[in-house]
Amino acid sequence: MEFLGFSLRNNLFVAPMAGVTDRPFRQLCKRMGAGLAVSEMVTSNSLLYGSVKTRRRADHAGEVAPISVQIAGADPLMMADAARYNVDHGAQIIDINMGCPAKKICRVMAGSALLQNESLVGQILEAVVNAVPQTPVTLKIRTGWDTANRNALNILKIAEQSGIRALAMHGRTRACGYTGHAEYDTIRAVKAVARIPLIANGDIVSPETAKYVLDTTGADAVMIGRAAQGRPWLFREIEYFLKTGSHLLPPRVGEIHQVLLGHLEDLYQFYGTETGLRIARKHISWYTRGLVGSAAFRYRMNQLQTIALQRQAVDDFFLALAEHNEHLSYVAGSPDAAVRADGPCEDLAA
Repeated sequence: MEFLGFSLRNNLFVAPMAGVTDRPFRQLCKRMGAGLAVSEMVTSNSLLYGSVKTRRRADHAGEVAPISVQIAGADPLMMADAARYNVDHGAQIIDINMGCPAKKICRVMAGSALLQNESLVGQILEAVVNAVPQTPVTLKIRTGWDTANRNALNILKIAEQSGIRALAMHGRTRACGYTGHAEYDTIRAVKAVARIPLIANGDIVSPETAKYVLDTTGADAVMIGRAAQGRPWLFREIEYFLKTGSHLLPPRVGEIHQVLLGHLEDLYQFYGTETGLRIARKHISWYTRGLVGSAAFRYRMNQLQTIALQRQAVDDFFLALAEHNEHLSYVAGSPDAAVRADGPCEDLAA
């Protein structure tokens, strides 16, 4: 896919997720089939540029291009400064967050709260675009503030007039949070009049839903968030399905064992021992949810206080799993149980 002057592997994007889409996770998703991965939010508050967290989020060493960094804030001048700061530190695409529904973000009138103030939206977009004229700027929004105020079409017009190069839309209002179902009809209506690429986001959890959303909305790409947590190979599964109409078999237990161990090593190196150990726990939980015996394993694993014990627990769990199944097999009814249409399956190693 050609996107903003970059040649991407495909039109499958990793959604920016606070506390999730750090450099190790973005790199892993790209290796496992994602065409683009957007960073977790970077604050626009210049006072925080010197913090360890902000420096870490601006660390793109070794990352596969294009490097897309999301910034959040409500002050046009500060957002412009944040854009320049991140471009100076390696960002090749700047993404503006006007979609986050979190209360702590909306309380300061950032994220999706900005959708209530279209005038301010225009000021922020113009300030950022003008601050980094050689760098493409994209925007992520929701369909509106609440179901009585769906103004995505207005925001699209403001974005296009401001020089925004692409629009990603989560198919819910801010008030909906993550409840209910994504509004693909709203995304389709926006795509019908858009003069810039549109990326659809929301409830894309399988190869079938990815195809359905692309076909239904006419979107140029899909953006996948929560479904990829602990399942970064979802991107290659979708990519294969879109190309062939067939499913890959679930990955081999041994492969995911090694993928997880590699992910853990990247986390330990990126965050350091203490923080890396803590952050690794949530990723291990995501990787193993729905697998046989995972509930008891996660409880024990969360008590472990050293990297060595954490590694050993992962080894023990996956080696035991491999004794009974060659491929990952989820407990029936679990959120990660494979939902597949009837049809042929292909083994990645075949």
